[in-house]
Formats: sequence, C-alpha cells, structure tokens
Amino acid sequence: MIEVKNVVKKFGSVEAVNGVSFAVAKGEVFGFLGPNGAGKTTTIRMMIGLLKPTDGEIFIDGIDVVNNAKAMHDKIGVVFDSPNFYERITVEQNLYFYASLYKIGKERVNELIKRFQLEEKRKAQFKKLSKGQKQRVTIIRALLHNPEILFLDEPTSGLDPTSSEIIREQIRELKNEGTTIILTTHYMEEADQLCDMLAFISKGKIVAAGKPYELKLEHGERTIEVTYAIEDEVREKALNMDDQTTPDALSQLLKNEQILTLHSREATLAQVFIKLTGEEIL
Repeated sequence: MIEVKNVVKKFGSVEAVNGVSFAVAKGEVFGFLGPNGAGKTTTIRMMIGLLKPTDGEIFIDGIDVVNNAKAMHDKIGVVFDSPNFYERITVEQNLYFYASLYKIGKERVNELIKRFQLEEKRKAQFKKLSKGQKQRVTIIRALLHNPEILFLDEPTSGLDPTSSEIIREQIRELKNEGTTIILTTHYMEEADQLCDMLAFISKGKIVAAGKPYELKLEHGERTIEVTYAIEDEVREKALNMDDQTTPDALSQLLKNEQILTLHSREATLAQVFIKLTGEEIL
C-alpha cells in the first residue's frame, strides 16, 4: 500500500530525515515513535506531498507521490495539530461546509458527529470547544470522504483522557473497517496498544522497526517481580528471566519465603527506545 524508499530531507545544512525506508500494508496501523524533532512530522509531510524530498522515492497505492502528489489526494485523510476551522460558526456548519466541497451529504456528517460523541456540541461555536473536542472535529473532517489511508500526527497530544480514549477507540474501529493508518506519536503505551507495526525514529534515522512485541522481546529485558514478606516487612525482588541463575533463585524464594505476589514483566517500548538511542521520549 505504501512504500518509502531511502528518503532524505535537508533544510540547508540540516538533514532532518536521513535515508528513511519502510513499507505499510493495507489495513495496517503503522506507528512512528520518537521525540519531538526526530523527523516524524517531516516524513509525514513528504508522504502527503506537502514537502518534496531531497532524495528518495515514495509510493502510495502505486502512485509516485514525489512527482504526482495530487493523484493520491482523494485516497488520503490528514490530521495535523492545527485545526484551521471557522471559529465563530458551529461544529455542524463547519463540517457541512467541508462536506459540500467533497459533494458529500449531511448524513455522513451526522453519522461521524454521533460516532465521535459530539452530538451535544454540534450547535456550539467551534471556538468554544475544548482542545480534545476540536481534535475530534478535525478527525471527522479528515474522514468525510472515506479515505483509504489516514495520517494522524500526534492525534492525542495534550488531550483530556476522555477525548484521547474516544480517538483511540475510533482508530481501532477504522482499522477493523480496513483503513490504513499512519500514526506519529511519542506516547509509547498508545503505540503499543494500537500499532501492528512501528518504527523508532531518532535524529532523522530509523533505528529499529517491527511488531511491538518483537521489538520488546529482542531489545528489552524480561523480569519476574516477586513480592514476599519477612516477619512484618514486605520486600521486592526482580529476577532477570534470561539469567541462568534465575530458576534457582526463584526456587529458593518459593521454598523459603512467604510469597505475596509473583508477576512476569516485559520491557516497555519506552525502555527499548532509550536502550537503542540513549534518548528519552519527552
């Protein structure tokens, strides 16, 4: 569905994206993970034709985006951080206007307003919405024409928990309906929940890519966390599952101590990212 091949983007002497390559299958949620300034948004802007790569190739459904970006615009929906709506008119008036540009009826707008739980706000002026509500309206606009591919750039950044969860649930629903989704985020837990495949990007380069659980197993540390009691004192011990001495150590704890809890724990994506790049996600 999507192929990005050795893409480079330079701004003067600064190389914002350096030889990025990846592929996204139809109906897949593909996540770009990395801190602000890592090259995520720049890559997305090249994929949708807003920026031209300094070098490399990008194909979406067989269309050469670098040389013919307009040919794929009907196939994609895009959500960036800036909403760009008419502030003084209502939610439904805004959406009816944008739907008319696509020659789409009001029924589609009404369906999406209900789906994103904004029925109580449909008559509200856009400027009076919360940030999370504005983001939901922005996603609705991107979905009006039923795009095959949806680009979401930090869709839950800085939002309230309710809006964040509604957006995550709709990402799951869209995936089930066959929509291909490109998601940029620095929320590792969100990516772990939503993404079929992901790539860690740092300083313009992809440092690792794969399925979330495979990356955690390959690069992370698996542990067994034991909580036990000695007289009136509660103690905790973490055992590395890949350490050859762990079976004996665990056996001794089970035999000699009063075990309160026993949990296996895999590495988080944040821990894996720090291990691979030396950077924290901020």
